[in-house]
Amino acid sequence: MKLTIFAATGGVGRHLLDQALAAGHSVTAVVRSPAKLGGRADPALRVVTADLAAPDPEVLELAVGGADAVLSGFGPHGQADAGHTGAGTRAIVAAMRAAGVPRIVAVSAAPVSTTPSPGRPHPPRHDPGDTLAMRYVAAPLGKLFLGKVFADLAVMEDVLRESGLDWTVVRPPRLTDKPLTGNYRTAVGRNLRGGSTVPRADVAHLMLRCVTDPSTVHQALGVAT
Repeated sequence: MKLTIFAATGGVGRHLLDQALAAGHSVTAVVRSPAKLGGRADPALRVVTADLAAPDPEVLELAVGGADAVLSGFGPHGQADAGHTGAGTRAIVAAMRAAGVPRIVAVSAAPVSTTPSPGRPHPPRHDPGDTLAMRYVAAPLGKLFLGKVFADLAVMEDVLRESGLDWTVVRPPRLTDKPLTGNYRTAVGRNLRGGSTVPRADVAHLMLRCVTDPSTVHQALGVAT
């Protein structure tokens, strides 16, 4: 397949890139700083430089043109840069529409399931997969310190739901740098009970699986080990 990966040097994005190339896919890596690829040379890899905080529509259309699917690891690193994800994803969606590319899989976060947004102002108060400790301790603390991040990702999900594209969002809990296991749990429309962490490599693995799984279209997937 021909895949376009946004934020291909990020935490999840670098695993998407490595796994996609290892699987024999042709990849367009969209990055803000090509130097972070370390001068990597691969005949199946094309690099496009773009800043999703200030997107250039022509560059993004070039990046997605001819792709079978788009994978997005784009998201805020913390409270300070929250706010760009929704707008950047809107630019990605516009480019995909212009290029006639319908399939996108994007990474979000587990707390977004209960985070209000303009398109989803009254989400469930609690996620059915959350334990009591998650509901009343971990989730409130997470939203206290990372509330802007989750709000930004919730807007990103709004953009995808309203896009008319064949979208999937993957909502992991706390991400780790442990190696790929391939042994993770998933659930449609809810978080995983007792699932507090998942390796970034496993999130990337799931996202690549979703590309060719029609049952995941228009779904939010919880994932955890």
